[in-house]
Amino acid sequence: MAWKGVHLTRPARLSVKSRQLRVKQDDGEVTIPLEDIGWIIADNHQTTLTVALMAACAEAGIAIITSDTRHSPSALTLPFQPNHRTASVAHYQLAARNPLKKRLWQTIIRTKINNQATLLQRAKRQNSSLLKKMASRVRSGDPDNIEARAARDYWTALFDNFTRGNEDDLRNKALNYAYAILRGCIARALVAAGLLPAIGLHHASQTNSFNLADDMIEPFRPFADLAVNTLLHQCDPNSDLTRDHRQMLAGLPLNEVSLNTETLSILHASELSAHSLVRAFEHADAQQLILPSFPETQFEIQGLVR
Repeated sequence: MAWKGVHLTRPARLSVKSRQLRVKQDDGEVTIPLEDIGWIIADNHQTTLTVALMAACAEAGIAIITSDTRHSPSALTLPFQPNHRTASVAHYQLAARNPLKKRLWQTIIRTKINNQATLLQRAKRQNSSLLKKMASRVRSGDPDNIEARAARDYWTALFDNFTRGNEDDLRNKALNYAYAILRGCIARALVAAGLLPAIGLHHASQTNSFNLADDMIEPFRPFADLAVNTLLHQCDPNSDLTRDHRQMLAGLPLNEVSLNTETLSILHASELSAHSLVRAFEHADAQQLILPSFPETQFEIQGLVR
């Protein structure tokens, strides 16, 4: 089972030999078994990799994420049809009727808002009780758009003097980076489960190849919010996202969450959630979907970004 990621911020040459990833840099060479790797982030434009490695990564189900000149994740490489049931799973997914999709979206949004409420509660911030009440009022398909209403109260409580759309704010830079890592992690899990990531439950953009990933990421976002909050404690919101920041956020899929009373990594939880979505499609039963929550044990809050 994959349990680690590779984040490259310095020039490197990547190749494969005997099912091992070989990373050559100026100060030496390291090798890592492909079976241990879940994702590779190429965050330096002087990094090169062989076609043989890309083929081996596809066979091993490894996601490759590349960054643009501003170090923001800009592309995601996933394997074709790694699941022996891809055709049958796709059949169930495409045959899913709107009532089922709406109930699944209801479950997703309720879980997201409850996770946001838990984070606020443990951070000793306002609006936690308000969000829990809002979560209970989410109806099938969320026709009242409670998700957006909860988001306004959530961001106001979590960060001081913060606007989610301000691209110059370090907190937004970090959130966008963390969300991109999560998106790649979840897209990898969906493809591995045989699902079509372009066919969403709620998101339905004709130009988005990852509509389903953008649906399934929602309950996972608060875990990224916690990581950003912890990482940027006492940082200047007007500063830049550094290499150290990006390296810390690149390990987000290894952070722990709770799923069905079991504590496991986000990477593993995304895989189990994807397989539960397959069961929900197969049985036309939204209750089959399982999504992550914060572990019962107290997680540390290092402070809030000012």
